[in-house]
Amino acid sequence: MSLPPEKASELKQLIHQQLSKMDVHGRIREILAETIREELAPDQQHLSTEDLIKALRRRGIIDDVMKELNFVTDSVEQELPSSPKQPICFDRQSTLKKTNIDPTRRYLYLQVLGGKAFLEHLQEPEPLPGQVCSTFTLCLHYRNQRFRSKPVPCACEPDFHDGFLLEVHRESLGTESKVSVGILNIKLEMYPPLNQTLSQEVVNTQLALERQKTAEKERLFLVYAKQWWREYLQIRPSHNSRLVKIFAQDENGINRPVCSYVKPLRAGRLLDTPRQAARFVNVLGYERAPVIGGGGKQEQWCTLLAFLCRNKGDCEDHANLLCSLLLGYGLEAFVCVGTKAKGVPHAWVMTCGTDGTITFWESLTGHRYIHKPASPDEPPVAEQPKPLYPYRTIGCVFNHQMFLGNCQPSDAVETCVFDLNDESKWKPMSEEAIKSVCAPGATTSLPPFPPLCASTIDASVTSNEIEMQLRLLVSEHRKDLGLTTVWEDQLSYLLSPALASYEFERTTSISAGNEEFQDAIRRAVPDGHTFKGFPIHFVYRNARRAFATCLRSPFCEEIICCRGDQVRLAVRVRVFTYPESACAVWIMFACECAP
Repeated sequence: MSLPPEKASELKQLIHQQLSKMDVHGRIREILAETIREELAPDQQHLSTEDLIKALRRRGIIDDVMKELNFVTDSVEQELPSSPKQPICFDRQSTLKKTNIDPTRRYLYLQVLGGKAFLEHLQEPEPLPGQVCSTFTLCLHYRNQRFRSKPVPCACEPDFHDGFLLEVHRESLGTESKVSVGILNIKLEMYPPLNQTLSQEVVNTQLALERQKTAEKERLFLVYAKQWWREYLQIRPSHNSRLVKIFAQDENGINRPVCSYVKPLRAGRLLDTPRQAARFVNVLGYERAPVIGGGGKQEQWCTLLAFLCRNKGDCEDHANLLCSLLLGYGLEAFVCVGTKAKGVPHAWVMTCGTDGTITFWESLTGHRYIHKPASPDEPPVAEQPKPLYPYRTIGCVFNHQMFLGNCQPSDAVETCVFDLNDESKWKPMSEEAIKSVCAPGATTSLPPFPPLCASTIDASVTSNEIEMQLRLLVSEHRKDLGLTTVWEDQLSYLLSPALASYEFERTTSISAGNEEFQDAIRRAVPDGHTFKGFPIHFVYRNARRAFATCLRSPFCEEIICCRGDQVRLAVRVRVFTYPESACAVWIMFACECAP
């Protein structure tokens, strides 16, 4: 653990003082000598380090040492928790003295002191005064702990200067603690081993063996996938090409089985229902994968950590996250790969009910659709149910345990039968083959799934800020038109229930509270006056950008630019927060005016 020099010096001095008072070295020697005499059998060559630690614990020597070591902390306005669920981050002004460190736990203090060779920003221009500059943010995932650095301006040598306190978890009573860092498993020594060089060689050998096992598992799965694909081509209708995707390239250029992008994910107390989870995924930003060098759509899927850190991604990223959350809620969920109108590739989510009901979940909008298959054998005059969903064809479905290719005569979604146990309609991959490379801990190349983080946005404060900015923008816009602006605070307040009702309906598909809102508006608006309202929804918090978008609507522009002697304007903003600091922003502009 790397500490600032002044802190390391203070800690060494403190430990030295306490150890001098206790004569701990002498007591340890006596206990170890006694343990060796009493417990070492004649046929036993040596005692393990774990046996010696147990002896020290049994005699109370470790508890005595921990009681005597007093960690000095400064009183601060808000204490930072020491739970591993709440990671601690230090900036350049912070010190370890300001943190309550539990002396019974093991920590690793990681400092990031700058960056080098970000060559794409070699000639980054200096931002003009008032101009928003591009920034770098460093995101870390260490077991169940996540960290974010402070944003720094983009540069060839960005000025990162942050510290992160990582808690190391004990998995046994021995002297070693197994820790997962990124995609590697390493060993951290709690106490210096007798032969540091030999210990390092053993660790390196173990890592090399793990990499060899991983490479062999991935090679065998690739061989199996090729054989499965040849068999699938033989049974698939030859006249119908289908979108079947077994591997996908991640943001690091690594080809991974698509099943590895999905895993049951529990949101803890951050999300209460599957529909709320769908709403959360919906408010994450949508951005198509970048296309390099022209051509068609670039096939790139993001790992979950990359998707959450960017807070935006393509339809496949949204579908993978939603499927993982629905699996975490105990539903039988699959990612569907197919096309929308005009043959555009698309991914969405499907759940299979215990009663056979098939439900499609659109991860980009949060909408749900019940699938009612049309029978291709019915005569043309028979009335067929018109599908409400936007999907046209489906090539395959998958989750963390299963992969099935559609081998029905037609891949049209409206005629597909989703009996996934019927191998004449859906060709499955071996679950054992999928498990060999996609199960947790199966290979060291699979990145671990990070936990979701609670929102850091204060909904009330952010709502007020955006609302004040919109009032200023509206007043300035009307001033440019030669109009005065009078705000009606009471009318603004009465718009809140409507915004809450809109968000509730988006989450649950249930409309509620509209009657009370309409009754309140009728009472507030004087007889003979007209009320006009314009609600709109965004997933970002930029007031100026939202205002520019609103002005493109003729109806909203009519409200904002309303003319007359008795015009009263109102605007209300409600921000609804979700995990990962995602948010749904509802805005309503309104006016009351005399005829």
